[in-house]
Amino acid sequence: MPGMSTLCKPAVSVPDYVITMEETLEFAKKVHSGKPQLPLALRLIQKTGVRKRHIVQPIEKTLDHPGLEERNRVYEVESKRMTPPVIEEALANADMTPRDIDAIIYVSCTGFLMPSLTAWLINTMGFRSDTRQIPIAQLGCAAGGAAINRAHDFIRAYPGSNVLIVSAELCSLCYQPSDDDIGSLLSDGLFGDAVAAAVVRGRGGTGVTLERNASYLIPETEDWISYAVRSTGFHFQLDRRVPGTMEPLAPVLRELATNHGLDVEKLDFYIIHAGGPRILDDLSKFLNTDRHMFRHSWSTLTDYGNIASAVVLEALRRLFEENAVVPGANGMIAGFGPGITAEMSVGSWVGDGSRELTTGTPVAAAVG
Repeated sequence: MPGMSTLCKPAVSVPDYVITMEETLEFAKKVHSGKPQLPLALRLIQKTGVRKRHIVQPIEKTLDHPGLEERNRVYEVESKRMTPPVIEEALANADMTPRDIDAIIYVSCTGFLMPSLTAWLINTMGFRSDTRQIPIAQLGCAAGGAAINRAHDFIRAYPGSNVLIVSAELCSLCYQPSDDDIGSLLSDGLFGDAVAAAVVRGRGGTGVTLERNASYLIPETEDWISYAVRSTGFHFQLDRRVPGTMEPLAPVLRELATNHGLDVEKLDFYIIHAGGPRILDDLSKFLNTDRHMFRHSWSTLTDYGNIASAVVLEALRRLFEENAVVPGANGMIAGFGPGITAEMSVGSWVGDGSRELTTGTPVAAAVG
């Protein structure tokens, strides 16, 4: 059907190095010993529910700060190493080749390259030279939702085209050993590294058919999640009021669903980025949805930590893996990040007949 945009099964990869919750607590005690805010930070880290995270370097190297130049070099090397296999898998999931792709949306907030990694991907992976490049670098965790929405917009502007979304978030490369405020210490125990990719097809495909999207910025909150850019790189700043932002955002999500003729409380699946347990709990409360509807969100948070813009793609991957959504099921995708910005969309599950879908109770996904 011309004009349709179907978000196909994502591919996600995490690095080999693992740090557990117990190791995180031990390193925090060692590195920030004697700091008065340490006991509170340790309690907050334990409450995140993050069992383990994956990082691109051994923990000893992660804790060392070799300078911005070396860190950005590692970002370039690792992003170029990790993204091609993930892209190949995402293309295969969508039954696409590089020649079928008309635009690449690349999202990342943990390193900087110019030209964007999109240019390298086009040159090395067989994409056409006229492939549009859309790099997004400054929306943080909201960029996953934004990438999906911009892919939807692109296909509405160019019906029948196909868009590849790529997310590369190497959060461990932003660790700042000298930052010991509560927000920084909590972040040190929350964020993980991952790369992800997914194709949005302009025709055919199995997955979420994107039908309506929206953006919203909570007024006067632009300094609640931010980077201070210094000679030592990106210093993540997190305001203690951030976990409370689901109260003003829940009505916006409700309005988007209502405008599309849906009841936000009764959707069949939710693919939601969330920064931590309080946000997931609050969203469940304010949307009046069962906590179980966010199970993929909780498991992502437990297994990988907050993997920034890659979270919504990992949530969607888990929804596919569960293989229980029936065609026609309605759902919502949302990413939250600096601004404070929400990028939201609603759509329905579609199958192209290439595989049998299990019938039964529609299920849900969300993410931390």
